[in-house]
Amino acid sequence: MATEGIEAVFLETRNWGRTARFVQALGFELEIATGDGSGVFRRGEGPYLIVTESPEGRQPGMQVALKVADAERFDPDPAVEVVTPFQDTHYGTREMTVRDPDGRLWSLQAPPKS
Repeated sequence: MATEGIEAVFLETRNWGRTARFVQALGFELEIATGDGSGVFRRGEGPYLIVTESPEGRQPGMQVALKVADAERFDPDPAVEVVTPFQDTHYGTREMTVRDPDGRLWSLQAPPKS
């Protein structure tokens, strides 16, 4: 079983309000605002965007999450280095982390166990 494309993009920022306005100017709609410097934006049925303020002293980063239909049936190719196997998250998905040949971390997201 392969991934199904991009599920989400996680974007860290130094200023959530300014970045939220920028993302909305690009056509995304705020779906969820947590009130603590983070939120979820969507544009139609495509991938969603999570914006969160980065911790003080850390350079803001960005990470892509790929969609996996079923964590139990997903069997990565041996060429894929699994950093952490699928685990339940506090935001209702299951997440696996893999490393690409250049050392970048990728997130794979699947629905919660049924």
